[in-house]
Amino acid sequence: MYEFLVSTGVVALAEIGDKTQLLALVLAARFRKAWPIVLGILCATLVNHGLAGAVGTLAAWFIDAGILRWVLGLSFLAMAVWVLVPDRLDGEEASAVTRHGVFVTTFILFFFAEMGDKTQIATVALAAQYSAPFLVVAGTTLGMLIADVPAVFVGERLGEKLPVKAIRFVAAGLFAALGVAALLVVR
Repeated sequence: MYEFLVSTGVVALAEIGDKTQLLALVLAARFRKAWPIVLGILCATLVNHGLAGAVGTLAAWFIDAGILRWVLGLSFLAMAVWVLVPDRLDGEEASAVTRHGVFVTTFILFFFAEMGDKTQIATVALAAQYSAPFLVVAGTTLGMLIADVPAVFVGERLGEKLPVKAIRFVAAGLFAALGVAALLVVR
């Protein structure tokens, strides 16, 4: 359960102000159909983070524990810095036109927007750190939904009032603490 809670918290905080949260705002403003967008986010995140969790689990099996500890620690420290850099939504993602409907558009855009994103990399690292990939993927998916679903339902007005800078610093602190813990804890 610890793995689930850590994964949820880390990703929920890291997702604030992320390009996929901005994408949720854009899709909600454009299509005005919240539930297909939420379902698209859920499905895309499950697939994307499921793959990331599998990669992390495989890495833990095949990489020496000492090396893995250093890779994880340094990865979390790098993510602590990365989360401080605000994301911007690419014009291409924001202006996507589809003939396939709101759900399919959301699924495709979110799946590809998450490729190489900090929350996907966090999922890989968390799955490698903990031997509970299902709990990690469930947690990171819930974290994405915690951050992105309100963006869909309340739109840009609430997004402007959130202390995004302060949330970025808290998320960076969490990643840094995870990085230091991974480097200092001997298994």
